[in-house]
Amino acid sequence: MTQVTMTVNGKSVSGEVEGRTLLVDFLREDLRLTGTHVGCDTSQCGACVVHVNGNAIKSCTALAADLDGADVRTIEGMANADGSLSVIQQAFQDHHGLQCGFCTPGMVMSAAALLKENAKPSEGEIRAHLEGNICRCTGYHNIVKAIMAASGQDVSSIAAE
Repeated sequence: MTQVTMTVNGKSVSGEVEGRTLLVDFLREDLRLTGTHVGCDTSQCGACVVHVNGNAIKSCTALAADLDGADVRTIEGMANADGSLSVIQQAFQDHHGLQCGFCTPGMVMSAAALLKENAKPSEGEIRAHLEGNICRCTGYHNIVKAIMAASGQDVSSIAAE
């Protein structure tokens, strides 16, 4: 067992983990932060995306022990300080960027990473950025619309689907 300490959503946390413990499992099982989902166990679906030291990663591909000292942000850390939804989360709600919700945490975390790099992405840039995230329900149209809205772009001319 290895002792690991990291900052998760602004709070210092510690725990003992086996060397093979994935970050997603540490978050879900040890810290009970179950918003980060495990969808495929093969790093293809993107449901487990979190931010580590400011970069979006698939938490099913990172060992918790390797992230000792890291700063981790999960979907639970995306809300505003007063508990209200972040701009991105609100845009997903307003523009129906979710259906079953399973992929939504990973989509929101990926969207946040994109908007950090590119404040006003085009539809094509958004679709390219989301290639590592799978949604089986929405067809992506409203997810793209939500991300464009979160970036402050006018989406009034984009038809709802």
